[in-house]
Amino acid sequence: MLRRFTVSFIALLLVCGSALSGILVSGVPISNAAAAAEDQPGQTSAEPAGDGENLPEGHSSHGEVFNEGPRQAAHRMDGVGSVRFSATTEKPEAAAFVTQGVAQLHGFWYFESERSFRQAAAIDPGCAIAYWGMAMSNRANADRAKGFIKEAMDRKDSASPREQLYIEAFDRYINAETDSKDKKRERAEKYIDDLENLLDEFPDDIEAKAFLCEFLWSARGDDVKISSYLAVNALIQEILDVEPLHPAHHYRIHLWDGKKPKNALESAARCGLAAPAIAHMWHMPGHIYSKLHRYHDAVYQQEASARVDHAHMMENLVLPDQIHNFAHNNEWCIRNLIHIGRVHAAIELAKNMIEMPRHPKYNHIEKSGSYKYGRQRLLDVLRAYRLHDEVIRLAETPWLEETGNDREDLLLDRALGSAFAATGRVAEAEAIRQKLRSLVAATEAEQKKAGDDAAEKATEQKKDDAAVNKARTDAEARHDDRIRELRQVIDEIDGRLALHRGEFDRALELFERAKQVPAEEHVAAMLAAGKNDAAVEKIADHAGKRPGEVLPLVAQIETLWQVGRKDDARKAFDELRTISSTIDSEVPVFAKLAPIAHEIGFAHDWRTARVLPDDLGAKPELDSLGPFRWQPVRAPDWSLPNVENKPVALSDYHGKPVVVIFYLGYGCLHCAEQLQKFHPETDKFREAGFELVAVSTDRQEDLSKAYENYDGGFKFPLVADPDLTVFKKYRCFDDFEQKTLHGTFVIDAAGLIRWQDISYEPFMDPEFVLKEAKRQIATPRDTPAADSSLAAVKE
Repeated sequence: MLRRFTVSFIALLLVCGSALSGILVSGVPISNAAAAAEDQPGQTSAEPAGDGENLPEGHSSHGEVFNEGPRQAAHRMDGVGSVRFSATTEKPEAAAFVTQGVAQLHGFWYFESERSFRQAAAIDPGCAIAYWGMAMSNRANADRAKGFIKEAMDRKDSASPREQLYIEAFDRYINAETDSKDKKRERAEKYIDDLENLLDEFPDDIEAKAFLCEFLWSARGDDVKISSYLAVNALIQEILDVEPLHPAHHYRIHLWDGKKPKNALESAARCGLAAPAIAHMWHMPGHIYSKLHRYHDAVYQQEASARVDHAHMMENLVLPDQIHNFAHNNEWCIRNLIHIGRVHAAIELAKNMIEMPRHPKYNHIEKSGSYKYGRQRLLDVLRAYRLHDEVIRLAETPWLEETGNDREDLLLDRALGSAFAATGRVAEAEAIRQKLRSLVAATEAEQKKAGDDAAEKATEQKKDDAAVNKARTDAEARHDDRIRELRQVIDEIDGRLALHRGEFDRALELFERAKQVPAEEHVAAMLAAGKNDAAVEKIADHAGKRPGEVLPLVAQIETLWQVGRKDDARKAFDELRTISSTIDSEVPVFAKLAPIAHEIGFAHDWRTARVLPDDLGAKPELDSLGPFRWQPVRAPDWSLPNVENKPVALSDYHGKPVVVIFYLGYGCLHCAEQLQKFHPETDKFREAGFELVAVSTDRQEDLSKAYENYDGGFKFPLVADPDLTVFKKYRCFDDFEQKTLHGTFVIDAAGLIRWQDISYEPFMDPEFVLKEAKRQIATPRDTPAADSSLAAVKE
């Protein structure tokens, strides 16, 4: 099993400052072991809505909003935060899950907070505040939030006066009109008033204070200004005076992040310790350290966050991009790895983000998820460190394939065309250049047609000449950004080709027009053109604006040394050495400093150990939190009877990949539709090397009923799992309502789950599954599979 927290780390926390408390229910800690014994995941979470007999298989009997979100049981977690939130229920275990959900809300762990609140409602369907928690977990998803808060309102009469104030406040907030900026601001102001009224009646409710502090910060998006940052900070301190490791440290970081980040240094040191099981709580201090140019400290926090998220996802079969802010954390971590010279780790993590399973809902090139961010950051690190040969190599692999997205593919064209030009492969660079010029011509033609069409329409509407011209100009302007970006890429490629020919002044002119050419390379071109003073000035300005970053200093050392200012070069080298502890010194950009280091008198390995600041607080070993990379987990084995009552086992497919479809019996019309979509594509899957098998909830003797619509039978086997053992192992089961869910899995030749969809509806796109399956199998992995199996996951 993956390690989450070592015993030694927990012991360390207990002696460092304030100890980590357990989750508090009405002020009394409940141990994890005791809580586990009380879990009752099989109870329903609401009264059934509508006619259950007509409900599609896999859909929740409690209404549409319950279809989405986590549908597997929650378990009691250590390390989610010390919070105090009482719930009206006769079931102590339900109250404990409410409290756990509140702690997870404070850590913005919305997927898991909703799961905890669902668990509370499963244990006590009448617990009104549990539905409030589900709504709060979906504040950014108004439709679902409205459905959940309605359930809370229906039950609020049985809640305490304090809980009623929580429920009514959020009900007013989420159902308020938002059709204008004024309405949004009024809604936010009313919610602030409601939370203050709650605190007026219950002044000791530290969770209400925490929610108020968070909302005072986030309401800025609705044009509600923070009138006094110090006042909000004082309110946060009131919480911390009661619970020193309350997750409100998270809110203090947000408060000061864009204002005065140094004011949140104490909370940065404590935030991860306050809720070590929540990845986002490790991530947040990275905001502060990044703003203060303390990139090594920022990387630690972001790597800790990545590891905690990876461990959670792998242990619970959660797709990475189902977790709020996961991709954002990892891409930021890569940016900071670039700053401190951890080139190999930056490339490794970026490639890992690209490898992650893609899904139409959670992770695709049009969305700011792992695929898009990972690809952008991989190009960033390769360009920043001038790894031109690696750009060219990876462009032939799944890591840097074309995407079909104009902007993302243009980023690749820029990197690849520049790499060809920089390495003297003129013909390949010219080919990309010509492709881009054709795109410019085509876009200009589209621009002209759009302008003509708009002008013609305005003329038909008998508008005056000014209006006609405006219509033309507005229509044409929509193409301006695309044309400008294309031309800038062409200019960079042309500039690098000019450098190759020795036309240095021309190269500089083109680089100025191109924008986004790395400053370090721009300065090198200036030196080649003999513009020494200008180069020294430019790199000094660049390095001065980027304290704590290694690349500007490297370029400054080289520039000063080349122009003969060796004393100044040594000073810059001394500054580089103070932040050099993690530099990958064999990377060419750094290796080029070896002669300079030798002449100055530095050792062959000129890096120096970093002196840790004394304000960091206790830090666990990163390996204790989880793996650096997300990895696929091993699929649980199974053996089930087919239509002929002969056993079919997953192990039968060892050595070849297989797509496993979980369907909900011959009576499920949606499942029949899914099988009808996949069945005709069987040969395409087999041509690509994939077998298919479908696992049914039917009894073995009923499997034949699914064959009735197919003359000649199915091309792939159907197997029976009537006791749902395999469904549950693969988490295709709603623990709250005790009903099966649809599932589709891609399992590789080594028995690892490479892609999945678990949902209230079957996955209906075999073309997507085949494309993603082929990509997953084609992407080589140099990291062993996770040392865990779903079979070991708590059911």
